[in-house]
Amino acid sequence: MSSFLSKTHLPRRTFLKGVGASLSLPLLDAMIPAATAATKTAALPVKRLGYVFMPMGCDQSRWTPTGSDGTLGELSPILQSLGSVREHVTAFTNLELRNAYPGSHATSNSSFLSAAKAKHTESNDYYLATTADQLAAQQIGRDTQLPSLELAMDLLQTTGQCDNGYACVYQNNLSWSSPTTPLPYEAHPRVVFERLFGEGGSIAERRAALRKRASLLDWITEDISSLKRKLGPGDQAKVNEYLDTVREVERRIQKAEADTTTGSLPVDLERPLGVPASYTEHAKLMFDLQVLAMQGDITRVTTFQLARETSNRTYAAETGVADPHHPLSHHGNDPEKIARMAKINAFHVSLFAYFLERLKATPEGNGTLLDHSLLLYGSGIGNPNIHDHTNLPVLVAGGAAGGMRGNRHIRYKDPVPLANLHLTLLDKVGVKIDSFADSTGKINDLFSPVTI
Repeated sequence: MSSFLSKTHLPRRTFLKGVGASLSLPLLDAMIPAATAATKTAALPVKRLGYVFMPMGCDQSRWTPTGSDGTLGELSPILQSLGSVREHVTAFTNLELRNAYPGSHATSNSSFLSAAKAKHTESNDYYLATTADQLAAQQIGRDTQLPSLELAMDLLQTTGQCDNGYACVYQNNLSWSSPTTPLPYEAHPRVVFERLFGEGGSIAERRAALRKRASLLDWITEDISSLKRKLGPGDQAKVNEYLDTVREVERRIQKAEADTTTGSLPVDLERPLGVPASYTEHAKLMFDLQVLAMQGDITRVTTFQLARETSNRTYAAETGVADPHHPLSHHGNDPEKIARMAKINAFHVSLFAYFLERLKATPEGNGTLLDHSLLLYGSGIGNPNIHDHTNLPVLVAGGAAGGMRGNRHIRYKDPVPLANLHLTLLDKVGVKIDSFADSTGKINDLFSPVTI
């Protein structure tokens, strides 16, 4: 057994280790020294940032909250699924990405986290900027196993020119660690699981090793038993719940892999082999992996792309809409097409609501993971029919431990840079910079009682 159990308290960076595996732990009371036990009643500082990208804008008439007094009011049709977490959500009206013009799908994707103008090129001399998530990773991600985690739903990594003379790299990647370094995402749940809990070797080697054994937890049972004997009843319950969640996520991954092995899954070029056949189950599994990564403090910065811009994925099983998403987004102001597109928008928001509910249901300190996280959900396009980058659909959730009040609608008369919101969120997690892209200041009202 590791020597950490002989200490008077557990360090926050505590791991249970087995052969080729390493399991971090959630925050426990035993990780707080007796001399500072009073801190157990203090709210933890907000030190996590998450970004969820919705492609191709939305129908603003069904998105915009009805509240005129600074509250959300009656939830709009697209936002209906947020009912159980509305007290943790703030919606924005009239944020813009000025540097995304001239409007395109490529610049919608590339500017969402950079707020920067992408170099117009079809070749490999692409140039953008360091994205907001990577600025956070450079500071709050320095002490975690993974500085950041980049996820997506599609494994389609196209090359060449994808949209109006822009290289495909701009649509493939949300995160850039430098103006010339896009970070690839991962869409395969098993590979993500290995990144979180595997130890040593390449991705291929960790993947092979995990397939040879029945379960991650089977390899660390001795460490688990020894740890529990050192913990109080409350901490034992926390550990049991966390381990149950890890095992359940692993079971779902194994089931998806078994279904693939038996050949029972349909062929889908945008879905990697070994993931659940259902888009909903795949997305929820990816969100659950993010919850585990946050709960175990494996990473504090995540990005998740629900689909690429220009995705032709259909959501018939989930929404009853058989139209491919991208053609439907160019609706030509046809009311029936707009209504069908809005159903896809509402479905995507419902997945974000699931993520928020999972975070809200996970205790941490004197609050929850949702209290100790800030999550931005949105799109780089407002009206997809005209590739407009003004009046973006944007939500911010969580952050109660940092003073953010939810159930709010912040509406601006004139367009305000999305970069202002990025700057604000970075500041709240401790990334102190004077400006970000075309920002004009922070959105202080997000963390104050002032009503817009």
